[in-house]
Amino acid sequence: MHRFLVVVLQAGIVAAVLAGLFGQIVVIPTAAADEVDRFPPYAPFAAPYVTVAIVGVACIQVALVAVWMLLTMVQRDAIFTMQAFRWVDVIIGSSIVATLLAIGVTGHLALADIPSPDDGMDVISALAAAIAGVAVGASFAMLIVIMRSLLHKATDLQTEIAEVV
Repeated sequence: MHRFLVVVLQAGIVAAVLAGLFGQIVVIPTAAADEVDRFPPYAPFAAPYVTVAIVGVACIQVALVAVWMLLTMVQRDAIFTMQAFRWVDVIIGSSIVATLLAIGVTGHLALADIPSPDDGMDVISALAAAIAGVAVGASFAMLIVIMRSLLHKATDLQTEIAEVV
């Protein structure tokens, strides 16, 4: 991979991690506080949902760090080693944790009696978003598992070729 492309991708990762930190520190707690100010019966739900949102963003940040490490390995032409599997496993693990969080939120939204300031469409919309999050998270985890098996096959082929040469 060209050095310039690796640097651009790493700059994007830095920007995404910093945006995530801003979201964790400022946006998520402020949005929750604003919703509680707007509709006080949301108060008991604010802390758990803020915690889940912050942990969800942290899962994305962990995956981005693993992608950074994989990019570094590509740059050093060392991607076909056993160390790469550790970073791919980190991505799989963080996506599974994020998906489990989304499943928990989906279950809570579906089963809990959450008050609504209007006709309940905000809760239904949040439920739809949580279901979409579960679908995307599960799909991403399965895709990365498939990519891991392809990396394993490529690593085996690279080892065989190295032995022949």
